[in-house]
Amino acid sequence: MLDEAHIGQATAGGKSAVRYKVAGMDCPSCATKIETAVGRLPGIEDVSLSYHSQVLKLRLDETATPRERLEGTIRSLGFGVEDMDHIQVVAKGEADTGTTDSAGQLWWTTPKARLTGLIGLLVAVGFLISWILPALADYALVPAALVGLVVFGRRALTLARVGSPFSIEMLMSIATAGALIIGETAEASIVVLLFAVGELLEGVAAGSARSGIAALAALVPRTALVIDGETAREVPASRLEIGQVVLVRPGDRIPADGEVVDGESDVDESPITGESVPVPKQVGSPVIAGGINATGALRVRVTRAAADNTIARIIHLVEEAQASKSPTARFIERFSARYTPFVILVAVLTVLVPPLAFGADWHTWIYRGLALLLIGCPCALVLSTPAAITSGIAAGARRGLLIKGGAALETIGRVRAIAFDKTGTLTQGRPQVTDLVPLTGTDRFLLGMATAVENGSSHPIARAILDRAAGDGVPLRPAREQKALPGRAAQAMVGGKLVEVGSPRYAVERCGSGGMPATRIAALEDEGKTVVVVLADEQPVGLIALRDEPRPDAVRGIAALRKLGVSSVMLTGDNARTGQAIGRKLGVEVKAGLLPEDKLNEIAVLKAEAPVAMVGDGINDGPALAAADVGIAMGGGTDVALETADAALLGNRVEGVADLIALSRATMTNIHQNVAVALGLKAVFLVTTLLGVTDLWLAILADTGATVLVTLNALRLLRRSSAQHNPARASQLSPQDS
Repeated sequence: MLDEAHIGQATAGGKSAVRYKVAGMDCPSCATKIETAVGRLPGIEDVSLSYHSQVLKLRLDETATPRERLEGTIRSLGFGVEDMDHIQVVAKGEADTGTTDSAGQLWWTTPKARLTGLIGLLVAVGFLISWILPALADYALVPAALVGLVVFGRRALTLARVGSPFSIEMLMSIATAGALIIGETAEASIVVLLFAVGELLEGVAAGSARSGIAALAALVPRTALVIDGETAREVPASRLEIGQVVLVRPGDRIPADGEVVDGESDVDESPITGESVPVPKQVGSPVIAGGINATGALRVRVTRAAADNTIARIIHLVEEAQASKSPTARFIERFSARYTPFVILVAVLTVLVPPLAFGADWHTWIYRGLALLLIGCPCALVLSTPAAITSGIAAGARRGLLIKGGAALETIGRVRAIAFDKTGTLTQGRPQVTDLVPLTGTDRFLLGMATAVENGSSHPIARAILDRAAGDGVPLRPAREQKALPGRAAQAMVGGKLVEVGSPRYAVERCGSGGMPATRIAALEDEGKTVVVVLADEQPVGLIALRDEPRPDAVRGIAALRKLGVSSVMLTGDNARTGQAIGRKLGVEVKAGLLPEDKLNEIAVLKAEAPVAMVGDGINDGPALAAADVGIAMGGGTDVALETADAALLGNRVEGVADLIALSRATMTNIHQNVAVALGLKAVFLVTTLLGVTDLWLAILADTGATVLVTLNALRLLRRSSAQHNPARASQLSPQDS
């Protein structure tokens, strides 16, 4: 995301980086037309226009092309344009998500709607005059056709002049002019009316697609209550500064990323992470902007500015992903670049060959050739892939599935094997006490002795013992002379005795093997557990076993992948005994004792057989994530998760991997449906036109109607049900769930 301070700054070569908001684009070909026109102007480089975010980025030398000329060129093509430098100055301090329509107009107040209304009125008046005065029937509908021809014809000529001669506007203008010349005035007027209606509907549908990401921006409340002394004052949430403390009442949305400094509550983070269960929050817990505070009041210290909060970063990454072209989209663009001139050639031959070679009627074959021109426009075909990719990425983002590009979305659905890291991915990432085995006394006595020694330590085993003691209500006993023996044990004087918590090997060194329950220790270790021995004055008091337990949803997630026909393998650096114990519990194949380079070798073996995805915590799995066909980070919204790999599961849910695959497959099926509709309608109308069945107004429906159908079909992905709320459905998802 460009920082406000950098917008419009001079870059190398005396050029400035500028951005514009472009309004009125209703299909990707619009973006291509603008890029082509702007790129031909002198002094302009690095032109990039995202159809989805409507943001035009370029480097401009104003001595060669003033901004007024640049903006005028865009407006001459029929699009609105607004300098985003101006937007930033007006809305200083507000997060720029790139999703708000700068025009801020309702669809029925747009220029397209006004033009459509005018042409519709002229057509209605023309038919009324034809009915009242039949003698004027040949002329009554000419005004409607001429209005459309002037507007669209002027745009077609401009596009031809700036490098886009084979535009839908040019094809439609030729067809309209030809219909007028051969006396088909009613057909000509209906063609321009249907074209105008089609453009209007395409714009409405495109706006609906963009609203998927705009809905994310709306999650952040407009205002926040900043604690100022003993009072709370209301300020715009966009102006919150790092370090400020805000009050979040029950029912309020959290206004910024931050950390709880006072209070306890449950927070619903499902709109951001997709986690359907409210998350308990207490002092020290991180919170995400847009989460809904459910129960108690919280005081939250702001840790990120509005322009850098989790939602703003997600929106930025999603828009970048939507702007990238998938392999299928690139192929279709290359195909359509050759397809349109071919259709024009066929239309010309249709007009000339029958009359010249066979003496056929000129009027009939000119009419059919004009219909072919309208059928030949590739708008629906070009839109078929990016519309589905856009909706798929937006649908994922709204459910905590961040997909960073169309190529990744396509590839995810083709994977046949998933390689999982163990720690922090399939497991919680922190050990928990699983067994207390007192040799003398009770469980509480054993836990109390160990807790006194480990109090104050940050070691994961110490934290697990302290958490278990707190959960069991074991009081903390006083201790002195606490000391750590790295890699071996912890010591302290408790109740006049030297109490030690250490490994079984250390315990044998201290008291010999005679009093040690070796069989019990071996059995616990066979279960993949870490065992520590508690000693008091060099005598064993008991055993404490710990294990990094699987995530609650890991078994369900692996099962969902299995139903989708995807195998799972766990890659871990742990010893084979620990790895196999976790693997048996989850039902996955295990590759244990792996160094980072060994994980790369395992990924290479899997890739040789079929596309493979790697799932890791995004921190120490970078090489393996990069080596896989698709890297998926478990992240919970962290920087690493958002900036590494090809996709991120913001809710830290193993089931999210199955959701990603199901979403990808649904998206690809949607693309295939769109292509079938676009090409199928054209094929049908091509045959009926050559047979003389299709009128001009039906021919225009072959393009504008197909474009609207393709867009509406893609929008179904935004409404698809999420498998995460019903894991049993993960294997059953299809575009029909949309």
